Formats: sequence, C-alpha cells, structure tokens
Amino acid sequence: MSLLYQVKNAIAIITLNRPEAMNAIDPETLLQLHDCWKKISQDPALRCVILTASGARAFCTGSDLKKTMPPKEGIAQLTFGAETTPHLLDGMDQVRIPIVCAINGFAIGGGLELALACDLRIASKNAKFGLPEVCIGSIPGGAGTQRLPRMIGLANAMHMLLTGSIVDACEAHRIGLISHLVEQNDLMSEAQAIAERIAANAPLSVRAIKKLVEDGMDMPLNHAVKHEAFVFGILRDSHDRIEGRKAFQEKRKPAFEGR
Repeated sequence: MSLLYQVKNAIAIITLNRPEAMNAIDPETLLQLHDCWKKISQDPALRCVILTASGARAFCTGSDLKKTMPPKEGIAQLTFGAETTPHLLDGMDQVRIPIVCAINGFAIGGGLELALACDLRIASKNAKFGLPEVCIGSIPGGAGTQRLPRMIGLANAMHMLLTGSIVDACEAHRIGLISHLVEQNDLMSEAQAIAERIAANAPLSVRAIKKLVEDGMDMPLNHAVKHEAFVFGILRDSHDRIEGRKAFQEKRKPAFEGR
C-alpha cells in the first residue's frame, strides 16, 4: 500500500509508503491521506498523530509528476465549481489533536509544505529541506509562502523561497524549522516519545492550546491574550483540571478523562 495507518496507545501513525518514488504523492496516496485525516478527526479516543515516511532517502518530495497530470477543468470551474479531488493539505485543519512530523531524508516542495502544516517537526541528521518551485517557473502551492515566513522569520524564508535553496538538517534546526535533530536510527523512537508525552496530558488542554496558537497567529496580541483568558475560563472547572490539581496534591499520576 502507498500509505500505512495504525493506532498505538491512542497515537495514530501515518506512514507514506512509496520509498521507490521518494514518497512522492500520487493520486492514490492523496485520497488515502485525505481519508486518514477524516478518520482521525472523527476518533475521540486519539490523543496525537505521527506523520512519517518509509525509507532513508526521503520523507516526501511533493506531488508525483509522473502520475499527476494538470487538471482538465478550467480556472473558473476549479475556483467556483464543485470540488473534485482533494488538495494535499485538505483535512489536516480538521484534526484538533497535535501532529508530530518525523522527517527522514528530503522534504521538498509539497513534502515540506506537508511538514509545515504539522504542529511539531523533528528530523534525522540526513534530512534536507526546500521549496524549489521558483526554479521551475512555479510557486509553492500548499501554503508554503505563508507558513514558512511565520515559522522561521521573513529573512530566512525569503532566502529559501526566492533562491529555491535546499538547507540541511543542522541549518533547519538553527533557524527553527525543526524542533529536534536526532540520529537517523533514533527518529521514530524520539517521535514516539514526544507523542506519548503529549498523549499523557489532559486532552482538552492539549486541544485548547493547539487551537489558541493557531487562532492567535492571526490576531493582534491584545486580542489573542483576551481570547486566551476566555478559553482559560472555559477550562477552569473542567474535570481534568480539578483532577490535575488533586493528583499534584496527592503526589500521584493524574487520570485524565477528556472532560
């Protein structure tokens, strides 16, 4: 199968599984990925997601140009007509739990845009990153021009976007594109450890924090702070918040229930 899906200890693991094609996204994989996001968004038992890929050469190099032909529809039909095929990132914005991206090898073009849409990115030391669309007369079409500057700052992002440069894992870590840099053999164990630590926390708090950060990025600071205070008030008397305080007082591990 071109995509693998499993659930382990309330953690969903999605694995792009086309290593012979550097895990490029073909139409079949795109539909399977879209179905995975839908399945995850509808499963209240899940606490975290890990997105990764098979093989050591690449996490993902974007769309498979050998199998992805230009759309037959005109621009007007694509813009205002009924949606026929999902976009690469469709469905990810419906996932309310954190998504940890474990990157091994090249994350190029749409592959990097897929990683940018995740909440955390960790990478092995052989990873490489780039949005080289400008080199072939195109632009990043999966929010790369918007997410990258928000992630690493305008100066670093503009250099990558305008030159199409590929940066290595050390540089990606330095500029804040990834949060953890690990040995190749430790990538999945580190991703699993991070996901398990997230999954052990209060589910409503985790989801609230993800939502607050996403919404706050588009708000003036004073509005975002007021929004945070409002959400704090909603969670103040929740079962899990009271349970967390009791567990701290009683020196035991809290038993969170997501309510």
